[in-house]
Amino acid sequence: MFRFVFAAVFVMGGFLFCSPTFAQEGLGFADMLGQVGEDGWKLKAVGAGLAVIGAGIGIGRIGGAACESIARQPEVGGQVQGAGIIFAALIEGAAFAAILLCLVF
Repeated sequence: MFRFVFAAVFVMGGFLFCSPTFAQEGLGFADMLGQVGEDGWKLKAVGAGLAVIGAGIGIGRIGGAACESIARQPEVGGQVQGAGIIFAALIEGAAFAAILLCLVF
């Protein structure tokens, strides 16, 4: 449970750093690519970077724990591998959502 919370905190950190861009007014999606100042892009890059770092840490911890678990009990390797893939996909989805929110808004 701690590992999931640890990964979720980093993903939410990505959401936190892209929140100042929500305060902008008057820019549509098509205008954002050409009219956002350097500070807006810097905040977006920091938020997206934190989301990627959080996802990398979370998936790395899942992989490490799965390898350790399979090494201790090889007979449950298939079940551990399947659960690890599911958890990694959930973390990837949260990271992609954070990155998209940072870059779009």
